[in-house]
Amino acid sequence: MEKEKAARNKTIDTPLSEGGDYLARCIRVETAMGRVADVLDKTILGDSFAVLPYLPKACVDLVIADPPYNLRKTYNGNVFARKTAEEYEDYTRRWLSPVSALLKPEGSIYICCDWETSLIIGRVLGEFFTVRNRITWQREKGRGAKANWKNGLEDIWFATKGDKYTFNLDAVKQRRRVIAPYRVDGRPKDWTETGDGKYRDTCPSNFWDDISVPFWSMPENTAHPTQKPEKLMAKLILASSNPGDLVLDPFLGAGTTSVTAKKLGRHYLGIEKEAQYCLWAEQRLEAAETDREIQGYSGGVFWERNTAREQR
Repeated sequence: MEKEKAARNKTIDTPLSEGGDYLARCIRVETAMGRVADVLDKTILGDSFAVLPYLPKACVDLVIADPPYNLRKTYNGNVFARKTAEEYEDYTRRWLSPVSALLKPEGSIYICCDWETSLIIGRVLGEFFTVRNRITWQREKGRGAKANWKNGLEDIWFATKGDKYTFNLDAVKQRRRVIAPYRVDGRPKDWTETGDGKYRDTCPSNFWDDISVPFWSMPENTAHPTQKPEKLMAKLILASSNPGDLVLDPFLGAGTTSVTAKKLGRHYLGIEKEAQYCLWAEQRLEAAETDREIQGYSGGVFWERNTAREQR
């Protein structure tokens, strides 16, 4: 007998047998697409290595990629086998090359990776783009290790096609609590008092410790094994794109990039080869029609983890 989910468990796990209407919204791309309009705001069911060469060149403003890390991992019953460093480097180069052709001259790219693949991706990325930075974010989750340090961090490489690119600093400032408020002539210096307390809006660094990985009671959570948080994607999208821009994710998974882009007024395009994950992506995109909330981001502000606003 199938175990009934707890009332607070919001995990999206609709099976293929029940989600035919969602899957029917996805498209396949098997010939060259001459117009961006034909793929705009779509989930493409297919392998990125086959699909990417068919997409219109120089049509994308921002790429956010979360390729399989070089670990043995099962995705909906299909296994991604660990490769040698040389094989993974070739794998990375083979998808980055067609992605480079899709990005506009003023476009940006972010690539998610773990500490080990970061060494490879950072090097290969520089062959196609100008590398600008490496973001490290704290996952908070993770199993302990008996003979090594617990792996609680992941990297995101940031690069651009050229020297002119979008970076909206004010859109990604973080609101931090002021513990010892400093005043000049009785007035707050560099901080503001609100109904939620005393805060300072600060420039974001390349270390992020305010991200919560989705868990079972969060509406954004799915049964995908390596899902990224909407708050994480929101920072990248707000910083490096503008409303109406097109955001591409060539390894869409359960749809977080597309969903977050939609909530933030951007166009989206995602490619995913697992039908099950495409279904969940479309299910979430439908929900985003009426629910634009991103946990940890409200009122135009990214809130610290575990603050009252961050939990909304």
